[in-house]
Amino acid sequence: DVQLVESGGHSVQAGGSLKLSCATSGYHFSGCDMGWFRQAPGQERALVSSLSMHGTRFYIDSVKGRFTISRSMVKNTLYLQMDNLQIEDTGLYTCAADCNDSGLGTPANYWGQGTQVTVS
Repeated sequence: DVQLVESGGHSVQAGGSLKLSCATSGYHFSGCDMGWFRQAPGQERALVSSLSMHGTRFYIDSVKGRFTISRSMVKNTLYLQMDNLQIEDTGLYTCAADCNDSGLGTPANYWGQGTQVTVS
C-alpha cells in the first residue's frame, strides 16, 4: 500500500521551531513532486511549500525565510523545517505527492493524514 505518514507536529510558543516529517512507502517517490499543505481553523487547505522531483522549491510569501523544505531519497522522507513560528502558522499540516503529473494538490495525489501544529 502507498502510505504517507506525517509526524512532528506539536504545540509551541511563537518564535519557536518545529521540523515536520512525511515518511513515504509503497511507491517510488523520487519521481514525484511533493508538497506541504496547511489547513488553518475555518479555512480551506492550501499549499505552503513544494519541492519538485527536479529540486525546485516553492514557498508562499508568508513563510519565506522561515520554512525550509527538503527530502531524503535514502529515507524516502519529506521534511519541513519551520523556524520563527507565528500564530498564523497554526493548522493541520498534510503532505502530498503528485506522481502522475496531475498537479500538486489535486485528489489524484497521494495524501497523508496530517499532523497538527499549534502556535500560541
